[in-house]
Formats: sequence, structure tokens, C-alpha cells
Amino acid sequence: MNDHATGMTPTGRSSSDLLKRRAGDFAAGALGAAIINVLLVGVMWVVEIADYVLPGEFDVYGIRAWDPDSLGGVFLAPFLHAGFGHLMANSLPLLVLGFLAALRGITRFLGASLIIVLVSGLGVWFTSSPLTITVGASGLVFGYFGLVVARGLFDRRALDIVIGVGVAIAYYSIIWGVLPGEAGISWQGHLFGLIGGIIAAWIVRRRRPAAVTAAY
Repeated sequence: MNDHATGMTPTGRSSSDLLKRRAGDFAAGALGAAIINVLLVGVMWVVEIADYVLPGEFDVYGIRAWDPDSLGGVFLAPFLHAGFGHLMANSLPLLVLGFLAALRGITRFLGASLIIVLVSGLGVWFTSSPLTITVGASGLVFGYFGLVVARGLFDRRALDIVIGVGVAIAYYSIIWGVLPGEAGISWQGHLFGLIGGIIAAWIVRRRRPAAVTAAY
């Protein structure tokens, strides 16, 4: 008996149906990734506008190095910025890299973001000069960069590898930001954000099923 190609997958679906489903899933994931990042950056802008309009300085709630009472600033600092110029500099890379980081699912993205915030914030708290206040979303920017690049290595999916290589080429110059340089710039936040992104990529990576060995 001759074998005939039926265009059916082992699950009984045609190849075209499977491609349509995958395209639909990708489109839905991309829409969710875009929405969550627009909301994230939108909150930062609302906070900065409120800081500009209202009396007082919101930046005092950032990370104050070596002050145990300011550990809550680890979670607040990414939403605080030293003026609109600082926020504008972070907004575009945050939208682009955050979108790419969120393509594998909102739950993974939120978990990875929490890891990046913790690693970056605590790194700043421990390594900055005592009582120095640090604010800004740069740790997230560097964290998402590290996450997207490392994800291709850990997950070994073709699309993730292509995206990772593209991001590494497009944003390679930001790597210099992890080195001590210009006064007033937290290289610690950049460095530990990058480390946090790599750690997050490993923790939220796709788990491969264990190999099954059949005995005969």
C-alpha cells in the first residue's frame, strides 16, 4: 500500500489550521504584551506628572542606600524619575524591550519583572554610597535587555534566538552603561538590572519534558 500525504497533523488538524491557530495565538500575545507595557509606562508618566504638579518630592521614596527604612523603595524606584528628560530617555527602550520580553506571556513577564526589580534594587541598595537616593526604570530596561537576549540561549526557540540576536545588535551599546562612568548615573542599577534579567530568563525558561526511555 502506498503512503499518501494528507496534510494532517498527529492531532487531526490540518497544517493550515495549525498555522492559523499559532498566528492567532501570537497576535493575541503581541496585543497583550503591547497593552501591559503601555500601561506600565503610562503609570510612570502619571507619577512623574503628579510629582511635578503636587508639592513635595516623590523621589525621596526611591532607593536610599544602606537605609533599612527605605527598602520599600526597591519597588517604588522604577516608577520615579529625576524629571521628564530622565523619563523620556527610559520610555522608548522600555516599551520596545518590555514588549519583546512580554511576548512569551504576561504571567512570565510579570514574574520576570519582579525578579529584575528585586535584583536591581537590592544591588543598588547594597553597592551605592550610603544614603544615596536612586530612582528610575533603567534597571528594568537593562533587565529586559538581558532577559530577551538570554532567553534565546535558554529556551532555544528559533524565534527567541532571532529576537535575541536582533536586540543584542540593536542595543549592544547600552552594555557600556554597566561600567562606572558619568556622575549621577547609577551604573549599579544597570549592572544588577542586566544580571536580574539573565536570572529571570533562567527561572522562567520553558521547561522541557523529561526524556522517556522504554524498556523492551
